[in-house]
Amino acid sequence: MAIKKTASKKKKNIKLSSWLLYVQASPNNTIVTLTDENGNKVLGWWTGLVWYKGSKQSTPYAAEMLTRQILMEAKNWWLTQIGIIIKWIWLSRDGVFKAINDLGGIDITYIKEATPIQFGWCKWKRARRI
Repeated sequence: MAIKKTASKKKKNIKLSSWLLYVQASPNNTIVTLTDENGNKVLGWWTGLVWYKGSKQSTPYAAEMLTRQILMEAKNWWLTQIGIIIKWIWLSRDGVFKAINDLGGIDITYIKEATPIQFGWCKWKRARRI
């Protein structure tokens, strides 16, 4: 009989002062990822994990609760400075900033807009066939 060895979860013991917060605000969901300076993912959640389903996932309140949970957990790892990179233009962006302001004690070093811009023009209307 073979003895199975269970893998024990290691508790992350991270001590960094500056972090990056990536926010993807889409019309259907909001994804917030916390990374270190090198871009290694430390925490990453979406609003479905904080019990918001359906159309409630894209609301500013759901984004606020999600960001608040991530930052409260990151404060245990000495979170003091944060850089924010936001992608897409939706209402849930406001909830992220509200959560950061409400918690306090976190300095925002910069805010970067990563929304892609349109390349080229609109497609021309096809010429009528004679």
